[in-house]
Amino acid sequence: MRAMILAAGRGIRMQPLSDLLAKPALPVLGLPVIATLLEMLYHYGVREVLVNTHHRAQSVKDAVARFAPADLGVFWSEESTLLGTGGGIRRAADFLRDSETSIVLAGDMLFDIDLAAAVARHRARNSRATLLLRRDPRAQQFGTVGIDADGVVRRVGPRVDLGGETRAGVFLSARILSRRAFDDLPERDVFEDLSDWLVPRLEAGERDVEGQLLEAEDCLWEPVGTPEEYLHANLHPPHLSYLPPAEMLRRSGATTSGNVVLGRGAEIPETARLERCVVWENEVVPRNLQGVDGVFACGTFYSSSAA
Repeated sequence: MRAMILAAGRGIRMQPLSDLLAKPALPVLGLPVIATLLEMLYHYGVREVLVNTHHRAQSVKDAVARFAPADLGVFWSEESTLLGTGGGIRRAADFLRDSETSIVLAGDMLFDIDLAAAVARHRARNSRATLLLRRDPRAQQFGTVGIDADGVVRRVGPRVDLGGETRAGVFLSARILSRRAFDDLPERDVFEDLSDWLVPRLEAGERDVEGQLLEAEDCLWEPVGTPEEYLHANLHPPHLSYLPPAEMLRRSGATTSGNVVLGRGAEIPETARLERCVVWENEVVPRNLQGVDGVFACGTFYSSSAA
């Protein structure tokens, strides 16, 4: 089984941190977000992954070179201009269709799910595409995708409502695709996968685009898309079954001191005072710096509340 990680976005909501590193390269407990996703895919038997890049591409490549599983094959699709989620998938179609079933994930989240079970259900239902959904208390914040009693997608946010919805969940930015899904990709370079590829199929009356609705206790999903979410992920790290916090710290060489995360080689003088902060690798915090709820990176303190 092959997979793709979408890592090409500009990360506008993550600014100013995304001016320094692409979102998938941002360290959580010292380990880049994309490294956790690669570890999950590897845990479930994926041995070949394609990553698309655009903004701060080298930071993503450096993160993968340093932290990816040693025998995981990683391939690259570099976008000189952004192609959208659908355009990125279209460019990767030849790579993905070599596998009967493939996985496409966003690169800016911490994610833990029984991927084997999700893929088995997708195959059993003979779905063309499956969107992974979660009953989530943050539904109002992130919006939802609605499905009918048979699990077929009937609504996508407020934009598309085909009727018949009985249940709904937050879309986890994860798709399971069958090989035949790539047969009807739009014949253009730039487009979005849901609104421009899968929804038109549903509007035409097809019923092979499914939503798998998971209970909150059956999967873990923590988006890392804003400075606030990034700080929360570091200070309240989720327990990934395949990569618990202690193992993340061990692999990265980061440490924690109270409510501060220190990257490998970072130094804080006794005269500095930090509360609820992340210090990136090899940074030296200035004497007498007073920082609360922020990130010290590239010689500068960034307050998450002010970002």
